[in-house]
Amino acid sequence: MRNPLQAAIAALSRASRGRLTIQPTLLAVLLLAAAPGRAAPPRDWEKVVPGSLGELEADIREVLRQTKTPGAGIALVSREGPIWEAGLGVADVASGRPATADTLFRIGSVSKGFVALSVLMLVEEGKLRLDDPLRPLAPDVFFENRWEATDPVRIVHLLEHTTGFDDFSFREFASNDPKPLTLREGLDYAPGSRVSRWPPGARMSYSNSGPPLAAYVVQRLTGVPFEDFVQRRIFDPLGMPTATFLESEAVRKNGAMLYHPDGVTPYPYWHVLMRPAGSVNASAREMGRYVRMYLNRGTLEGKRLVSPESIARMEVPETTDAARAGLRVGYGLNDYATVKGGFVIYGHDGGMHGALARMAYLPDVGVGWVILLNSGSGEAMKAIHALIRNTLTRDAHPPPTPPVVKVSPETKMAFTGWYIGDSPRMEALRFLDRILGPVHVRFGDEGLTLVTLFGKKRELVAVTDRLYREKDDPVPTLVLLDTPEGKKVAQSFVSLARVASPRIWLQSGLLALCLLAMASSVLFALVWIPRRLFGALRRAPALAVRAFPLLSVVLLAGSAGLLVSSVDDFLPRFGRPTVWSVGFAAGTVLFALSSLGALVLAFGPRAGAVRPGVRWHSRAVALACGLVAGYLAASGVIGLQTWR
Repeated sequence: MRNPLQAAIAALSRASRGRLTIQPTLLAVLLLAAAPGRAAPPRDWEKVVPGSLGELEADIREVLRQTKTPGAGIALVSREGPIWEAGLGVADVASGRPATADTLFRIGSVSKGFVALSVLMLVEEGKLRLDDPLRPLAPDVFFENRWEATDPVRIVHLLEHTTGFDDFSFREFASNDPKPLTLREGLDYAPGSRVSRWPPGARMSYSNSGPPLAAYVVQRLTGVPFEDFVQRRIFDPLGMPTATFLESEAVRKNGAMLYHPDGVTPYPYWHVLMRPAGSVNASAREMGRYVRMYLNRGTLEGKRLVSPESIARMEVPETTDAARAGLRVGYGLNDYATVKGGFVIYGHDGGMHGALARMAYLPDVGVGWVILLNSGSGEAMKAIHALIRNTLTRDAHPPPTPPVVKVSPETKMAFTGWYIGDSPRMEALRFLDRILGPVHVRFGDEGLTLVTLFGKKRELVAVTDRLYREKDDPVPTLVLLDTPEGKKVAQSFVSLARVASPRIWLQSGLLALCLLAMASSVLFALVWIPRRLFGALRRAPALAVRAFPLLSVVLLAGSAGLLVSSVDDFLPRFGRPTVWSVGFAAGTVLFALSSLGALVLAFGPRAGAVRPGVRWHSRAVALACGLVAGYLAASGVIGLQTWR
């Protein structure tokens, strides 16, 4: 859970790994240039290495100040115990109540780890297997998989996000019923997104509805509400007395308020539709104990939750094509591994409107940390995460890097080319990957380079002919493979499928020409509209030939404007029928109709009455609007009812 528009923009260049959010959408595309940004911290926090806990605290306070983040809960731990636990800033701006190590923050999708632990407990008790098909265990819950006979949805797919399901719909994200709903009621609320788009286990696509389904299986097998199971089997043994999935009295008294980017305006409490996906409230001190359990491989202070083998299984993906091809870094069982500064870091992050959370640990170093914020500032989270990581690994030595090998000519020939994302979180938004997400793969003698359509580069070196890593990374983070369907694919957290190069150049060229033509109509209007108002064009024939293309551009810009105005309140505005969501649906329909009218007028008999230059310019703009409208219509964006 996190500001979904910020998460969407971030996901244009990397996979979203564990946020209860939506990935790149039309919203992100239209807002990318227009959304108000926050000033980046003037220091490069990635390179700052605090020399003491005092320096670390001072640096974190400066980050909070610069990013207008009211407060934070911080816990640094080792296997043996806490290193530093603190609350910084304020939990409630209005009252001035300070944040402490015991202040309850929303941890978002970090909550999913409790689902995986619960499942593994039942696996160790012999009541469940990770490879068990879901259908017999939850026959009363809707999901659809046309490969069920040969490739059924299994429990492990729910935890590794390899079911192929869509993510939550906007309506599910926007649900905020304080009732609260039961887990079954949440699963029945809007089940249409739970449809496998490829055989389960082929590739990862983050879906917030997977872990709640696994939690429902736990609930059915134990006969105990999932929240009660977690309380008795995880929270209580770990010493997390105030951690809760619900808005408890402790949350009302000691919970951190969540804030808009201004650091002053609060968000209301979000009653997440399916609580196992990301509803937990917990303090930094409690979450520090949770991280220590991972460092001690399933045990804390003599109390064992799961075996070391279960913790190890959580940390490694096994069900994707990439995992079967040898990639060991990625999304495991509601736990994932990334590589930074030469270290493999395990954990999970989470976010929602006005809150971000991160739990991370390094088993080989024996340290971990928790960061809880009551703002959605990605800049703050990135900076604080870097400061803490640099502090805790200051005296540690990264593992050695594997030797670099030569890339074979056969691999270079087979895999050079353009690739497009093949694992969107929401199928309706695949069209964005097609036009904005192409990546070119090219090879050198000892590695490859990924280059985005906008020129951003990522260079990797070869560990084997098919496995690649960053120069200073100790493990591969990308694999090249041939799928059973005959596709050439590059997989990491996301899956990129090779496409024909002419397609990329054609669509990119058309997009650039369309945007140029539509922008020129606005510049042209700055000339002819004043002339019309002041009399110079009062007798100009067929004025509609000029006006309709401009009207189409204005309607598209107006629809985008509704999104821009909702950058910090998207879910409540677009997950329900509101002025913004209905206005967007109506605006896109009017844009399509106006584009059709512009084409009819520009190429009809009335166009002959205007000057040739005006006529051909109107035709160019009308064609551009028509192409954009046709593409959006084919993609389901025209008239999109986001609240359904």
